[in-house]
Amino acid sequence: MASPPVPGLAVAERRVEHPLASVICVHGGLDRGGSFARIARRLERFDLVTYDRRGYQGSRALGVGTHDEHVTDLLALIRAEQANSPVLVFGHSVGGVVALGAAIAEPGLVDLVVAYESPLPWVLPREHSRPVLGEDPREEAEIFFKRMVSRSAWERLNDAEKESRRLDGPALLADLRSVRASAPFDLSDLSTSAAYVHGDGMLAPYYRELAALLASRYAMRTVEMTDAGHGAHLANPDQLAELLTTLWQDTCASA
Repeated sequence: MASPPVPGLAVAERRVEHPLASVICVHGGLDRGGSFARIARRLERFDLVTYDRRGYQGSRALGVGTHDEHVTDLLALIRAEQANSPVLVFGHSVGGVVALGAAIAEPGLVDLVVAYESPLPWVLPREHSRPVLGEDPREEAEIFFKRMVSRSAWERLNDAEKESRRLDGPALLADLRSVRASAPFDLSDLSTSAAYVHGDGMLAPYYRELAALLASRYAMRTVEMTDAGHGAHLANPDQLAELLTTLWQDTCASA
């Protein structure tokens, strides 16, 4: 894209000759667009677009975003890509909620949405395993990182890296509150091809039950990745890139 479609949004691109499609990656809570670098290197036949959602990292100056604002930002990125190429949106965790929201907001704009372990508590609650949110965003960022990644990984961060994560605390709290408050959309309104992917880690029983509901209620394709946890975009980039390619090819074949 010649210029960022959303002023102030930190966007990165990787272009290839004769792309099959453009893949736009949407990160989850306490993450950033750069975490998709391993996936990008493996999707050699696709254009790649990653970005820091507003409130995070390079897009902090835009302030903390609501769900609707994140959807609006993503739609602007999709339109910029869709003018030249079909679009696959891959959303990790909360990023998948944003991706699904965008597909519902403007049907027909996205060709395929893939959500990885995205929280959908209005479809299947998981309240008993989710801690009560505090009011200190810096503290919540540290707690979240230690819980979702590991305490040892937090300790390996240098002071600047820890502070950077803490500065993302307000955006993290907004993300977590947005998916816990109420359903941001009705999945019955989803007409775009979509797939829900999850790993076989500690929470696999919950995700299997959720996947079964998504398949039965909304006819959504579901896939379970083996030997994969929540951070599959970091730990399983080969497997995930292959799956995204397969899902795209299947979507094209059924069009």
